[in-house]
Amino acid sequence: MTTKLTVTGMTCQNCVKHVTEALAALPDVQSVQVSLEGESAVVEHSEDTNIETLIHAVEEEGYEAKEA
Repeated sequence: MTTKLTVTGMTCQNCVKHVTEALAALPDVQSVQVSLEGESAVVEHSEDTNIETLIHAVEEEGYEAKEA
């Protein structure tokens, strides 16, 4: 399954790294592509993954996220 999130608050590649690592650390996440310019994250994950879990992981890093 693929979910696209809108991520706001990222200002540099270090922010991209934090969001990528937070999402990739979640169980059942296969891949993560984060775009600073696009203010987005595309996450491939199993069907068992709750979208709220993805959003919470991003918010724990200090950024705002919502399903795109």
